Amino acid sequence: MAKYQIYGIGNALVDKEFEVSDDFFAANGIEKGMMTLIEEDQQHSLLKVLKEQFGLKKRAGGGSAANTIFAAQYLGAKTFYSCNVANDESGDFYVKDLVAAGIDTNLGPNRPAGVTGKCLVMVTPDAERTMNTFLGITANLGQQQIDQQALKDSEYLYIEGYLVSSDPARAAAIACKKIAEENAVKTAMTFSDPAMVQFFKDGLSEMIGDGVDLLFCNEEEALLFADTTDFAVAKAKLKTIAKSFAITLGDKGALLFDGEHEINIAPHAVTALDSNGAGDNFAGAFMYAITTGKSWQVAGQLASKISSEVVSKFGPRLAAADYTRIKAAIL
Repeated sequence: MAKYQIYGIGNALVDKEFEVSDDFFAANGIEKGMMTLIEEDQQHSLLKVLKEQFGLKKRAGGGSAANTIFAAQYLGAKTFYSCNVANDESGDFYVKDLVAAGIDTNLGPNRPAGVTGKCLVMVTPDAERTMNTFLGITANLGQQQIDQQALKDSEYLYIEGYLVSSDPARAAAIACKKIAEENAVKTAMTFSDPAMVQFFKDGLSEMIGDGVDLLFCNEEEALLFADTTDFAVAKAKLKTIAKSFAITLGDKGALLFDGEHEINIAPHAVTALDSNGAGDNFAGAFMYAITTGKSWQVAGQLASKISSEVVSKFGPRLAAADYTRIKAAIL
């Protein structure tokens, strides 16, 4: 039996969340609903404006794959997370968050000098999240951050699509996938964001290589990857690169493909406040369930419920007790 159910590799970012108005984007030249990479000086300027106009709503350790790993860990999985933070206050905050959750990691006290990556998450009244990210030292995530023994002793490798935007990080993801495949570790991946598909599609295809065992994406990402507006065409395209997949559909629920059958997962009616982390939590809950022997239908129901509660609160994940409560009600 593998030591870890999921070995994740992804960006390590400290999220700073703000509630903003739609007209704020137009006034500041920000594209709504997308993740945009910016330089540190740009982020400092934007952060100053956000604090003055709206005030900081929440600070949390983030990163797409990190949110997935936290969800799986809080539900009861044993997980490992490979990432890169600096020897600064934000890095200390991030490491303490991982350790408190019981997540094993390559990070220790002797971290390199630099600046830990930060993500400004701007949430509008329609609950859509827009992100401006300075990657900082996480852009240097490389093969030196890979714990090969931990990866070899895992059931699944989970790769974050955002890694495509950094050459060393993309190379590290590809190296992880090679190690996994050589050691009978199943591979899972998320597209992470429509912008990654729109602007880095070739790099994502390079990361996917000959295909993955399990792919996570949302409807917009699936359509963009297939260069189509036809959902049936998009599904057919995904079946050529993934043995199985899960497509989140917002308030329409989700569609799963287990390799043979398509499975529809019903949505949960909630008042959405913040969509940040919803897809990440869906993936974490889903992978926890299938690695503990649950059916895809049940795994989808758990993932749908978890993600619906995430969007009803601010921040990229729930409190540990909330995961336990939802798990007890579903499983």
